[in-house]
Amino acid sequence: MKLILKSSSPRRKELLQAMGYPFEIKVYEVDETMDKSLSPYENVKRLGLKKASVCQEQDYGNILLGCDTIVVWKDCIFGKPKDEAEAYAMLKSLSGQNHSVLSGVGIIYKEKVYNFVVTSEVYFKDLSEEDIQNYLQTKEWVGKAGAYAIQGIGKNLIDHYEGSLTNIIGLPTEEVEKVLREIYEF
Repeated sequence: MKLILKSSSPRRKELLQAMGYPFEIKVYEVDETMDKSLSPYENVKRLGLKKASVCQEQDYGNILLGCDTIVVWKDCIFGKPKDEAEAYAMLKSLSGQNHSVLSGVGIIYKEKVYNFVVTSEVYFKDLSEEDIQNYLQTKEWVGKAGAYAIQGIGKNLIDHYEGSLTNIIGLPTEEVEKVLREIYEF
């Protein structure tokens, strides 16, 4: 039995490596469109499981891990910004505010299915126009939900957070560890 991470995220790869499990990466195309009739919680939970289950027949007997992370501010979902203008708008909205970071996780092993959401709260500093422009220049926001990376230069935008740091980075390792331990005991 192998652990298969169904994500191309370098952050998820690093976090899983730090957990000490050998794994391989398989990435499949997944439609990440959010269903407007569902809450952000329900959307991210569904997407985490959808990522784990894509092509599960060919990977049967292995542990399949999928995850999706979103930023939610005032019921608005902030995914990865399409361009610098969208990144600017996200950072401007988050300035001086708190928001939730939700990771939907799907783990499948044979007939066992684990699907859960982990939520953390992030509190941004009041950002000046210069703070935002300087951060945008770093290009660190590219490919990051909410247009920032707490593990990088983006930590300078943040006053404090509550909950799991690894969740905010992109994979709630504490909760994933509990499930993997249970599976490996079989």
